Amino acid sequence: MPFAVYVLGLAVFAQGTSEFMLSGLVEDLAADLGVSLQAAGSLTSAFAVGMVVGAPLVAMLSLRWPRRRALLAFLVTFLLAHVVGALTDSFEVLFVTRVVAALANAGFLAVGLATAGSLAGSRAKGRATSVLLSGVTLACVAGVPLGAVLSEVWGWRSAFWGVALLSAPAVLAVLRSVPATPVDPAAPRVRHELRAFRAPRLLVILGLGALVNGATFCSFTYLAPVFTHVTALGSGWVPAVLALFGIGSFVGVNVGGRLADARSGQVLAVGGAALLVGWPVFALTAANPVVALILVFVQGALSFGVGSTLIARALYTASDAPTLGGGFATAALNVGAAAGPALGGLALGGGLGHRSPLVVSAVLVGVALAVAGVARGAGVLGATEFGRTRERSDVRALR
Repeated sequence: MPFAVYVLGLAVFAQGTSEFMLSGLVEDLAADLGVSLQAAGSLTSAFAVGMVVGAPLVAMLSLRWPRRRALLAFLVTFLLAHVVGALTDSFEVLFVTRVVAALANAGFLAVGLATAGSLAGSRAKGRATSVLLSGVTLACVAGVPLGAVLSEVWGWRSAFWGVALLSAPAVLAVLRSVPATPVDPAAPRVRHELRAFRAPRLLVILGLGALVNGATFCSFTYLAPVFTHVTALGSGWVPAVLALFGIGSFVGVNVGGRLADARSGQVLAVGGAALLVGWPVFALTAANPVVALILVFVQGALSFGVGSTLIARALYTASDAPTLGGGFATAALNVGAAAGPALGGLALGGGLGHRSPLVVSAVLVGVALAVAGVARGAGVLGATEFGRTRERSDVRALR
């Protein structure tokens, strides 16, 4: 795998840390800026909306840019947004910086997915995707807890400075490692790339990615109340539980990445079935600490293994629209990341109990498998659509 792909993963780690770190900063931030907790929480929503809307739009704007220039522009914008956020005393300015950072993050990830796939070669898009998404999982394991520690010791602004400092070496590394290739005059334009999204197959794959990611973040968001109220572990266990989920995610995204290029059919079939079983089993056995801790790791691994494989398949399917393919894949992930926790919150607010987000996750995976089954029955997804035979023909077509 080219070194530049790992450089892109480092940048995604910094950006993933920024996306998730506010969960540990909300109270301090609200007190310092004199706003309500609800207002402070809206910063997370602003970032999510910016990612969903911004990914395809910013990808379109950067379509005719050289990829290194686009990556540097997005990464520098992201860095400066965090510097301004760390310095401001205005909640309104901070809100704007979160939207700007989200747009930059979305653009970077869209172009980064296309760049990583191109650098890795037509046979290794799955592995390249897994390297970039590993940055997100490492952010859950290390970046978010580190942000919480920085906030506890030096205040919430130090977490923003930390993200800016993480981004700085990534800027230099992209400058030195990503080839400065000019735009190909024959490269597809926006109208040409958008034609790829007329294909029902691609739309189905993106929808499946949103559903699986929704299930993932529905349960991840509410792991703390599950373990404190159902498993009856103390609140001191919560960081360890979140880290365990993150470690499982890291394992899953890397194992899935190694298999996604040759055996994605098996990964999706076996992993999807295991997810469908795992979430309700987790709900039923959540009172048992040993079983619950094991399932946190297992479900994290399965969720990101299946999710990263779906994103890799979207990139293969959108080979004629690599940049917008990355943009819409990014948007699909974030639709799930926003909708899943919202649905879990509705279940909790409706008095269905602290296990209910786990049940909602099972329902979302069940819907995903039902959609895949209907699509296969309608001929949108063939019997070997995600299998080795088709993937080899995809590779030959890309040559």
